[in-house]
Amino acid sequence: MPRKILHLDLDAFFCAVEELRDPSLRGKPFAVGGSPDARGVVASCSYPARRFGVRSAMPMARAIHLCPQLIIIHSQHSLYSETSRQVMERLEAVTPQVEQISIDEAFLDVSHLPEPGQEIARRLQSVINDELGLPCSIGIATNKLLAKTATEVGKALGRRSRPGNDGPPNAILEVPPGQEAAFLAPLPADMLWGVGPRTAARLAQLGIHTIGDIARWPEDALMRHFGKAGRYLRQAAQGVDDSPVRTEREEKSVSHETTFAEDVTDGEQLHRTLLRLSEGVGRRLRRAGLGGSTVSLKLRWPDFTTISRQLTLDLRTDQDAEIYAAAVKLFEAVWRPGRAVRLLGVGVSGLGPPVRQLALWDAEPERLRRLQAAVDLLRDRYGRQAIRRASDLK
Repeated sequence: MPRKILHLDLDAFFCAVEELRDPSLRGKPFAVGGSPDARGVVASCSYPARRFGVRSAMPMARAIHLCPQLIIIHSQHSLYSETSRQVMERLEAVTPQVEQISIDEAFLDVSHLPEPGQEIARRLQSVINDELGLPCSIGIATNKLLAKTATEVGKALGRRSRPGNDGPPNAILEVPPGQEAAFLAPLPADMLWGVGPRTAARLAQLGIHTIGDIARWPEDALMRHFGKAGRYLRQAAQGVDDSPVRTEREEKSVSHETTFAEDVTDGEQLHRTLLRLSEGVGRRLRRAGLGGSTVSLKLRWPDFTTISRQLTLDLRTDQDAEIYAAAVKLFEAVWRPGRAVRLLGVGVSGLGPPVRQLALWDAEPERLRRLQAAVDLLRDRYGRQAIRRASDLK
């Protein structure tokens, strides 16, 4: 029997949560994100704002230029995370086979349920609409690739069928079994999951403009141009996807980064930033019971050139000081005093249980670990500002 896979996407999720918090925002052009004078970007925008050309990931300054009356709401990630958790609880009440792929998206495998996919989708949509007050769109298909594409097409069709209506699509669309390739064929090539702007441009150079065009190319010809990805392109274009709905996703790395409001040349400030980023990474590792063996540095210059460097440690660690020491070593190898920096990032990979090594007569590492645990406890209870390093008080 063919599988029944649902893909759920919360429509303009951050904005929907903000409208619940402040109903006066409904019907108005607004965006959630950073400040336009601090290189902020649009994290989410309301449907009225989209009529002016405002889009997610757009610089906020550009969004203001397109829509001068745009209302800017600063992100409240703790609120969005809690609302997302409530949504996922509703999904898991339908099936335990739920794979959350982002804060506002998830796949569900409902193959074991006797009802038709559309009936399950309508019931789930009603629960999220009525109990949480959130709009959502759902795609239904025999695999994850088609279900996600169905959600995107359903949203577009929903908006097109209601010209002048600035409300969320709240759409449901099903791709019937056996119709996978026919459904995909007329769609633009860049709607195929995994095809980004660069690949789409290369496809266009070859005269490939639709997903059906991809499906008609021989696999060996695609592989000559795209390597192993050519095999994926042809299979996906034919609607073939056997990937399962994974209820647990193994985390492969943990990272934090920051883009400065203005380019920074001050070495002391850059080192303080590296320390703060290292602390954020270390805290996430300890919460997950993990350590990492490889520390990486990401650095972007003002001309947007981005470099990355990494250093492998002797043992997996979850300690801020050890992560910071490695990050500083990487940073000082590439930065020269006075050179401006636009972005800094610190990451840790090679994850697994942290490895402790304590010399017979050296209790200092264990003392530092106990101190770190006490700091974590205080910050969890009273917030990050409850206890700070002296260097942060400047």
